[in-house]
Amino acid sequence: MPYFENAIRKMLPTKYRRKHVAHDMYVAVVHFQSLVPMMGRHVYNDGTTKNLMSLTGTIPVLFEDETYNIPVCLWIEASYPQTAPICYVTPTSDMMVLSGKYISSNGEVMLPYLEDWKKGECDLVSLLQVMVVTFADSPPVCMQPHPEPEEAPCWLQFHRQAEVLPKTDGSLYMNLAGEDGLPFQQENETNC
Repeated sequence: MPYFENAIRKMLPTKYRRKHVAHDMYVAVVHFQSLVPMMGRHVYNDGTTKNLMSLTGTIPVLFEDETYNIPVCLWIEASYPQTAPICYVTPTSDMMVLSGKYISSNGEVMLPYLEDWKKGECDLVSLLQVMVVTFADSPPVCMQPHPEPEEAPCWLQFHRQAEVLPKTDGSLYMNLAGEDGLPFQQENETNC
């Protein structure tokens, strides 16, 4: 058994089918090297939580001739491989979920492959390959739209940096620079 596969096996709680799960996770990580096996706290839709093993990271998806790294998390329950993993796209803070036919608004992946999961016929690598193909046709995330820079308020667009300067007689005058940075002069200037 490869060292990394053995390390995964040691991470798994005894309630898992450790040998089988460790092997499937190892094969998945060999094919999708950005994924990392880890234990974590999964929160179910009803609010209950459970410590589960997961594969977390990114999968490369080709969309319009560009490769994008789509962040995912596959939660693997102790009943695996009898039951399918619970899969999510996990957008970063500058991304947002694009809900649709195969993605819920909270990022849960709902593929026919998961719904029709059969022990002995389905595995993590095949699931990830199905996700790659599906996400290439229908991306599950996109970048958050950045708001357009706001136009400066009208009064600020014409605001010039003014300097208040002392005159030799002790009074003050205001020097207003024009767009060219030179003092603004008009024919009928007055001293106040």
